[in-house]
Amino acid sequence: MKQSVKLIVGNWKMHGLSADLGEAATLRQALEEESASCRVVLCPPATLLDRMRTVVEGGAVELGGQDCHEKPAGAFTGSTSAAMLADAGASLVILGHSERRAAFGENDAAVAAKVEAAIAAGLEPIVCVGETLAQREAGDAVAVVSAQVENSLADSLAERPFAVAYEPVWAIGTGLTPTLEQIAEVHAALRAALVRRLGQAAARIPILYGGSVKPENAAEILAASEVGGALVGGASLKAEDFLKIIRAA
Repeated sequence: MKQSVKLIVGNWKMHGLSADLGEAATLRQALEEESASCRVVLCPPATLLDRMRTVVEGGAVELGGQDCHEKPAGAFTGSTSAAMLADAGASLVILGHSERRAAFGENDAAVAAKVEAAIAAGLEPIVCVGETLAQREAGDAVAVVSAQVENSLADSLAERPFAVAYEPVWAIGTGLTPTLEQIAEVHAALRAALVRRLGQAAARIPILYGGSVKPENAAEILAASEVGGALVGGASLKAEDFLKIIRAA
């Protein structure tokens, strides 16, 4: 049995001030007026989580964090723990995004530790994987993302809700997207890697696609084999654009 309800996640990255909370309010109102057939999540910067909770509370929009520290507390100036995210209103958290792996040197082991921390705090992890352009051109895309899945997941995920997000590094914020055949190939490989790693229960885990998802291409991407949702960057900053992607699901 495969995951039937799509998961559409908006990653605001390092964007968003209090003035932008109106976009979340617009999204909530629209989803009250039209029943979405998918789960909808917004992941704002941590500074907005608590305030965004007051805006979307009671509606269909769930909230997530963009990262968490692997430790529950301690002398880690500038870091945010999973428990802090949960306290501020998050129920999910993005982990292992390529921007974190590249800019902050996070490897699979670090991501796996963060997954454990998220689980301990009651958060649903969204674990990101993806290949660089050089790896894609060398024909190593499937091997790279399969290894990332197998090494970035914690054993304790076997009986818990989580998602994997495939984001080819070369497609993030560039306007470039893989072909539908390339997306389907990688998602099939990820499904196989998930089942190898965690057993048959992983056949229901949603595998999201991310990387220049836009209103214009959302429908065809979301219809591709094994695509269980989308991790959306820039197009999630405006409710009007994000709603078009949600409707495509």
